[in-house]
Amino acid sequence: MKIESGKLENYIDSFKGKRVAVVGAGISNTPLINLLLAAKVDTTVCDKRSFEEMGEAAERFEEQGANLQLGKEYLNKLNVDVIFRTPGLMPTNPAICEAVSKGTILTSEMEAFFELCPCKTIGVTGSDGKTTTTSIIAELLRNDGKTVHLGGNIGTPLLSIVDTIRPDDIAVVELSSFQLITMRKSPNIAVVTNLSPNHLDVHSDMEEYVEAKSNIFIHQNQRDRAVFNLDNEITSNYVKSAVAGEVLFFSRREKVRNGVYLKNGIIYESADDDRTEIMQAKDIILPGIHNVENYLASFAAVTGIVSHGSMRVTAKSFNGVVHRLEFVRELNGVRYYNDSIASSPSRAIAGIRALTTNHNENKRECNKKNIVLIAGGKDKGIAFDDFGEEIVSRVKALVLTGAATGLIREAVGNALKNHPSDHSDVLEVVQCDDFKDAVIMASKMAKSGDVVLLSPACTSFDMFRNFEERGNLFKEIVNRIED
Repeated sequence: MKIESGKLENYIDSFKGKRVAVVGAGISNTPLINLLLAAKVDTTVCDKRSFEEMGEAAERFEEQGANLQLGKEYLNKLNVDVIFRTPGLMPTNPAICEAVSKGTILTSEMEAFFELCPCKTIGVTGSDGKTTTTSIIAELLRNDGKTVHLGGNIGTPLLSIVDTIRPDDIAVVELSSFQLITMRKSPNIAVVTNLSPNHLDVHSDMEEYVEAKSNIFIHQNQRDRAVFNLDNEITSNYVKSAVAGEVLFFSRREKVRNGVYLKNGIIYESADDDRTEIMQAKDIILPGIHNVENYLASFAAVTGIVSHGSMRVTAKSFNGVVHRLEFVRELNGVRYYNDSIASSPSRAIAGIRALTTNHNENKRECNKKNIVLIAGGKDKGIAFDDFGEEIVSRVKALVLTGAATGLIREAVGNALKNHPSDHSDVLEVVQCDDFKDAVIMASKMAKSGDVVLLSPACTSFDMFRNFEERGNLFKEIVNRIED
């Protein structure tokens, strides 16, 4: 790999004579590993997969001179000067803590990018909606003529291309709590879509989760901007923190003095109570009130940067992101939607409501209780009570699959007890051990006018490597169903 001259080359060269470990040889870290090895840096690749499981990637790293520390013992003896951690590895891991206590520097690919990035940065985080909001912001900027670099949890690993980024460009990044927990530099514009219990199977508690998210704005300066959701109790209270720069709110329930809000179906931008109409919410092509919220957040992020005309053009044309309420096909009057990204109960609830509530008069949407829902996977330690209530209220039939099947079934059973006359004689619940069987079963249960929706409310890690793999298999199976 050719290393471009400039900041990146100097940064990589700074590790010569040091021992560097890169933990996790996934999509984001692989370009970093290649850069280090090309510069002849003493590099150890640590990954919980075995040599055989990594396959060609392991062979390639070894040929380039990497030390390999793979399999169950991949975190043993981290006797190095610098560790680049994968986002999924928490800094509280005992092996990491031990190394840091001995003087090892802990960092990450994203932290390095923020140190080197020469252009304005926009970061988006939240429990739900961050991927769509990040993508909308990038689309808004592109439609306004800006050069955009999309990264973080989505897009391209940005560190490896940092020397190609110009000062007038804009980097838009989606940031998870796992990435943010060790960040010591914040983006110039920080957006927090919402916060609710999430990833509590990894974070020690809700307080740690909320604190990790706050790193997206806590290191800003007076020239920066923070955008918070006024309708969410946690994010609305963030303003009480040490926010150094401009604060804008977005809301679909209340008028805001500075920011963007929804009132009587119209989206307004407000500055010191002087409001300007941007557009009618019904013209947003993406279905669901949660996508209206995503646009409110996005408009607030780019106000003063993107024209209202570009905002309207984007909202009327942007079809969304794959695996996020992605329309797959219509067959025999049944519409199939892939919402594999919905790895939490709250995100799955948003997907169900998007397809059962007429928030957009220009979109064809299914009627109440016409959804055949496919749900299940690995749970995050979050209660399914609200999800169960939503299923009982809005879902026609439920197909369960994956490790959390029992937990979801229990939540649905409790909800049925609370509403014995509401839905108990209609809701059909079946269980399939195999994911393919679950999709086929859902298609058989659906009738013309129904929707088959994959919105799992769980992670994919019991059956798949990630939610993309789950969503792609869903689409593959659906597209193979014959008339």
